[in-house]
Amino acid sequence: MNLDNMYICAIIFKYNNGFTGENMKYVDYGNKGIQVSRIGFGAMRFENPADIDGSAETVLHAFEQGITYFDTAPGYCDDKSEIIVGTAVKEMKKTGKPFFLSSKSNKPDGKEFRAELERTLTRLNVDQLDFYNIWYVKSLAEWQGRVDGGAIGEILKAKEEGLIRFSNYTSHQPGWEIAQIIRENPWLDGMTLGYNATNFAHRLEGIKAAHAAGMGTALMNPLGGGMIPQNPRAFDFIRVHEGQSIVEAAIHFCMATEEATLPLIGFRNKSDVDDAVRAVESFREYTAEEMDSIKNHIEDSYDALCTTCGYCKGCPVDIPVWAFMETANGLFIEGAEKAENRLKYHWATSLDLLDSCTECRQCEDSCTQKLPILERFEKLKDLVASQASE
Repeated sequence: MNLDNMYICAIIFKYNNGFTGENMKYVDYGNKGIQVSRIGFGAMRFENPADIDGSAETVLHAFEQGITYFDTAPGYCDDKSEIIVGTAVKEMKKTGKPFFLSSKSNKPDGKEFRAELERTLTRLNVDQLDFYNIWYVKSLAEWQGRVDGGAIGEILKAKEEGLIRFSNYTSHQPGWEIAQIIRENPWLDGMTLGYNATNFAHRLEGIKAAHAAGMGTALMNPLGGGMIPQNPRAFDFIRVHEGQSIVEAAIHFCMATEEATLPLIGFRNKSDVDDAVRAVESFREYTAEEMDSIKNHIEDSYDALCTTCGYCKGCPVDIPVWAFMETANGLFIEGAEKAENRLKYHWATSLDLLDSCTECRQCEDSCTQKLPILERFEKLKDLVASQASE
């Protein structure tokens, strides 16, 4: 792939502990002494991952547009994502312009964790990885499993050896658990977590804790896994500036969360990249009143939708009520046709857990929105059962 002519016509960059494209903005990554692009490349949604070179062109296109943060992982896109990004990296290196790579391992065992890191370095064609994540932590018990298994020790060792620059973790936990892990592990440099206009209440405490600790934060699923752009009427209230598209509004909401560093956009193709870059160009800082308007709309005007605030925590039989309620949101928004998959792959749980419910209604008593939680449990069961019979 010859990029000489491509870069003659590319956007002009200037250096600033990073480089600034004409259409891109940059932000400090916590207090770590580096700047990253205002949005990042989430490398898990390539539309044709079997086409390695074609998919790598999408990565290179993002790089041309000034995006400098690239997040990948083993297993993404039929386990081809790291290979795709690594193919692009070989060309990106030739430009002399800086970029930052992030990958992950979910292996609790220290030896397996180390082996996966070494494979990732080879796939990405680098000797040092900028960000490496203890991946897919869903509970405090799982975090302890990474400690006991040796993964935490290995990530710290890898940093000492210079194989990684920053030691991070990726969380699917509620905000209060994230805050606890941050307090107890001051060696953490940054984190990646799901955050958007539909679940901000569930995670904001964790983001604020990370910010206070000087960590960088990358936000996964800023479009709600596609839920927001696929349901523009339901989420029209997040458009607070004239002319905003629903995609822009979703990205802008994340950018306006001042404690966070950058949203990660899952790009399928070059067109997706261009749409996201335009969102950066059109971003205007939100006032406190505008942010409150969005949050209040969910909490007040859209009170049928669970905000996953977490007040229902503490179930006597350890049911993660918020996970089922967030999934049940789809009953009101998109029909929840993939409810079972969302429970399995996003929340790492299943409807079988509801069989242990004693119907004590502690969760309903503590719900600030007074939602019919047990009723929604039954609707989820009925929905999945009906899908199975089709």
